[in-house]
Amino acid sequence: MSFEPLRGYLRNSASADLIAALLVSLLLVPQALAYAQLAGLPAVAGLYASILPLAVYAWLGGSAGVALSLGPVAILSLMTAAALQPLAAAGSAAYMAGAVMLTALVGLFLLAMSILRLGVLANFLSHPVIAGFVSGSAILIAASQLGHLLGIRGAGQSLPDLLPSLWAQLDQVHLPTLLLGLGSICFLLTLRQLHRCGLPVRLAGWLVRLGALLLVLLGIAASALFGLEALGVRVVGTVPAGLPPLTLPPLDLQLLRELWPAALLIALVGFVESVSIAQSLEARRRRSVNPDQELCGQAGANLAAAFTGGFPVAASFSRSALALETPVATPRVGLWVAALMLGAALGLAPLLQHLPQAVLAASILVAILGLIDLRTLRRTWRYSRQDGVAQLVTLVGVLAHGVEAGIVLGVGLSLLLFLWRTSRPHIAVIGLLPGSEHFRNVERFDTLDSATVLSLRVDESLYFPNARYLEERIAELVAARPQARHVVLQCSGVNLIDASALDSLETIGARLASAGLQLHFSEVKGPVMDRLKRSDFLERFGGQVFVSQYQALATLDPELIARNRAL
Repeated sequence: MSFEPLRGYLRNSASADLIAALLVSLLLVPQALAYAQLAGLPAVAGLYASILPLAVYAWLGGSAGVALSLGPVAILSLMTAAALQPLAAAGSAAYMAGAVMLTALVGLFLLAMSILRLGVLANFLSHPVIAGFVSGSAILIAASQLGHLLGIRGAGQSLPDLLPSLWAQLDQVHLPTLLLGLGSICFLLTLRQLHRCGLPVRLAGWLVRLGALLLVLLGIAASALFGLEALGVRVVGTVPAGLPPLTLPPLDLQLLRELWPAALLIALVGFVESVSIAQSLEARRRRSVNPDQELCGQAGANLAAAFTGGFPVAASFSRSALALETPVATPRVGLWVAALMLGAALGLAPLLQHLPQAVLAASILVAILGLIDLRTLRRTWRYSRQDGVAQLVTLVGVLAHGVEAGIVLGVGLSLLLFLWRTSRPHIAVIGLLPGSEHFRNVERFDTLDSATVLSLRVDESLYFPNARYLEERIAELVAARPQARHVVLQCSGVNLIDASALDSLETIGARLASAGLQLHFSEVKGPVMDRLKRSDFLERFGGQVFVSQYQALATLDPELIARNRAL
């Protein structure tokens, strides 16, 4: 067995990976603790979810080119809490068992998608839907942390449930907790403004990145020195030290039936976010991402989290981008991060029990501020009302009905709007641009038009939702051209003709023939032609299939072509 690859790695890349891992770990420790609290789990579960899952992901090689940093993330933590809170009390044994089952299901869904090469399923989550989901979830996350800042206990997975619950307890606000929470928020926001006070930009940037960790250390110190627990400030409490425990999903079919829809949504959202991050980072190095391999890596990471007391994990843009700041960092950074997080789980446990929950809530609030982006809604609305409606419905759905219902509403509406939009394809009457062989819409350009040949361009694939509309539209256009003897469909924009559309084309051909017109096609793409050749349509429709629209006019109306050449 040769150790030369290992020696080469230790000689060339290990030091850079270790530096990158140290930077990522300094950011990951406070985030792992905070996101575990957001998920309704003990803080140490965040550390557990940041050890073996990272090592497994690095070993499976999800993203081959960049050091993509997996671990707890805010959105999945919120989705975890939304799925489990209706089933058990947060922090209870049943709740933790449900988290293990949920994480295992997420891993199994990702594994099945990887085996079946179903990375394409992520395309059903459009960018407007994801944007609305992220903004709505960020607002919901902020609202869910208000209880920790006020020292009261809010309940609910949507704003209509959560806000009244908090309002009813305003007379029970714990003043020391509120002051600690507000002070923590001010501390983090002040760090973000240091670059305006003359501090070097690079140093200010590092202080912002390490702000959450500094806040955690200051919170622990303040709690121990001033006896905040005795004042009634809630703290993390006893944190077991040692290796992550071996956990097994419970054999509960009822629990499985209740959790699988949430697990599927978590798997899709986590995969979409991770692939988007990987693609944006890989683009900097001019490399591509293999979605199916990414599925495999994430499946292994989530299964590892399920068996070591964690919860669903995905990629974090902030941590991945931080690792990328070390130019020669490799995907093995995850192994080093896992080792450092293991050290944190073994060494920080005695300190974490004094950490105030309000400090973690403040770090979550400040961290998710950047996720609330309502400007994209305005921009999307201006560009496409349909996509804007889908984004708005997703955002409102998340706030009003919870994360699962919101994203289902957004995806469902996007699909319905897509079907409605493609059910009425753009069909343009086209004419020949004088002195050229190019054809354009007669309503937009001055063109040479044939009296006997009606040239139509179809700008959409033909399938069952728009097949009937195609028949009606062609009938209208033919009725407006009583001298026409030929109809040529330019199919340069058609990527598919399904069985329903093929039947409609046969109907159109028969109706045109009964009215003394002949149907023809031009510029049919190769894959579409291959499918047409599997039927007897081309032999029966009686017309011709031309390589170009210009050739069709040259054959069917040579006088027009001669007139064009004379120009």
